[in-house]
Amino acid sequence: MNDDLRPALRAAAIAAFAVGVLLMFLHPPSLSGAGGLVTLTVAVIAFFLIVAWGTVALMGRDGMSEEDFERLVRRSEELAREPKLAREATEFELLVADAIDRLPPDFQALLENTPVVVSQRGAEVHAYGQYFGDTVARGYYEDRILLYQDTLERDFGGDPELLAAQVERTLRHELAHHLGWGEAGVRELGL
Repeated sequence: MNDDLRPALRAAAIAAFAVGVLLMFLHPPSLSGAGGLVTLTVAVIAFFLIVAWGTVALMGRDGMSEEDFERLVRRSEELAREPKLAREATEFELLVADAIDRLPPDFQALLENTPVVVSQRGAEVHAYGQYFGDTVARGYYEDRILLYQDTLERDFGGDPELLAAQVERTLRHELAHHLGWGEAGVRELGL
């Protein structure tokens, strides 16, 4: 199937489903006969299938494997523990380290227990960065901040100063999520 048609077909299927649900609520079928019962049964099954499809679509297709993620975390922690390894760090990792160094000391302290991981999978999730965890106030889950090198370099790599500024902005954005800000609040902060 042509990739250009998929969004249009998906939108048409969602619109058809929404109209069908609306019609079911406005003119519910009569349960007095077998036809009404079949209509209601088909509508309930379609509803559950669409909700299941939506849930899977929101979860994403294939994320980074736990093994790859742990490898990236170990590398980041290794660089943090032994500064002499920074000579082996990539230019992008050094940009991230500089962005962390430019944070106020209180925010740097928050990152002592929250790894900042560089990943190459930003194109898959259409993002520059991502925060995983349940905010600094809770602590039920392990917190992590991912910065996606591939998308940041793709969109800002032509200008080294702009790239450094966007790395810092993305780090601050994800750190704001770590502090408990929702997406709307983070955007109001200008991040």
